[in-house]
Amino acid sequence: MTIQRCTKCGTFQWGPEWLCHNCLSFEIDWVETEPTGRIYSWERIWHPTHPALKDQGPYLVTLVELPHAGNVRMIGNLLGDPMQAVQFGSVVTADFEDCKREAHSYTLVQWRLAKT
Repeated sequence: MTIQRCTKCGTFQWGPEWLCHNCLSFEIDWVETEPTGRIYSWERIWHPTHPALKDQGPYLVTLVELPHAGNVRMIGNLLGDPMQAVQFGSVVTADFEDCKREAHSYTLVQWRLAKT
């Protein structure tokens, strides 16, 4: 997985920006990092707010802290049983889903509990 990092001060950041959140430099690069993290927070969604998701509930959304990228945090769905027990600090791995909608293609980062 790739995360932005300032080449001037070394700060990692997410979401992507044109300038560094720490030193305001425009010297931003993308660096490879391990696609693993720990659950910092989570929520079970029962009532999706967008009509395209009307048949998708419940599902789990997690905020994942990335220790290999300066502890920046990324949000994404937690895959698996939506009624599973979720523990703060659980180790997760990124699961990349390539999507194409009309003329646009993009990749979603979702999370899966790591096998112990």
